[in-house]
Amino acid sequence: MSSIDLTNHFLIAMPAMADPSFSRTLTYICEHNEQGALGVVVNRPIDMDLRSLFERLSLPLGDTRTGDAPIWFGGPVQTDRGFVLHAPVGQWQSTLKVCDAVGLTTSKDILEAVGRDQGPRRLLVTLGYAGWSAGQLEHELTQNAWLTVEAKDPRVLDEILFELPADERLQAALHLLGVDLAMLSEDAGHA
Repeated sequence: MSSIDLTNHFLIAMPAMADPSFSRTLTYICEHNEQGALGVVVNRPIDMDLRSLFERLSLPLGDTRTGDAPIWFGGPVQTDRGFVLHAPVGQWQSTLKVCDAVGLTTSKDILEAVGRDQGPRRLLVTLGYAGWSAGQLEHELTQNAWLTVEAKDPRVLDEILFELPADERLQAALHLLGVDLAMLSEDAGHA
């Protein structure tokens, strides 16, 4: 199988996706290489906000504007661990640079900076991530589990990740392909 790199791509779950963790999800791929892939689901807020998370972590949160920001279900792996998708990339202790505009940070220093109102301009905090072992994502693509679209335009990427309401993100990514959610069939190959 040819090697593909889906870093900085969106994965759009097809309607027939059987895994409830990924049904109707939009996942942003942060790293994809021969060892596998790592991404975060970006359209599934959970019943927790930033203020509650900071309270759980015993971190001060000075800026009350960001306290109402939702926390997101990032995927079924390490759901007790926080992942911060953010722009700009910045200089944090443990950051994976996804593209020039976006980073994924797992170190606590970024949350401490957010608490002091010195964090990144844009952020999306998830609990958990989506992970695939070597070849697993490629196999799922051959099974028509996902549509993929590259996040080429930084403005559109910023809008989908950080601005749009959760229920509009999947459709916005589909729009990049010129597809409407209603056009996708549960039964592939049937007219």
